[in-house]
Amino acid sequence: MRVVADIPNPHVKITLHSYNGKYILKLEKANLEQIYKIEETEVMGDEGAKALIDEEFIEAVVNRFVDMRDAFVSTVRRNG
Repeated sequence: MRVVADIPNPHVKITLHSYNGKYILKLEKANLEQIYKIEETEVMGDEGAKALIDEEFIEAVVNRFVDMRDAFVSTVRRNG
């Protein structure tokens, strides 16, 4: 797996990888991560993959991280 770019963002760590005909977009916040696999044929090269990361997408990602954290905290309280 080749790192294509580390994409600066104040809310999440974003790394774009290339592997086996796919771009792998990895977003991390604290101890959580989200991974999106994008066929290389769906975008126009590295720049096309980077262009998918707009403000609306980041907002949805951050909201999903909040939901993920809340779900984990809840299960730990119930079962931990």
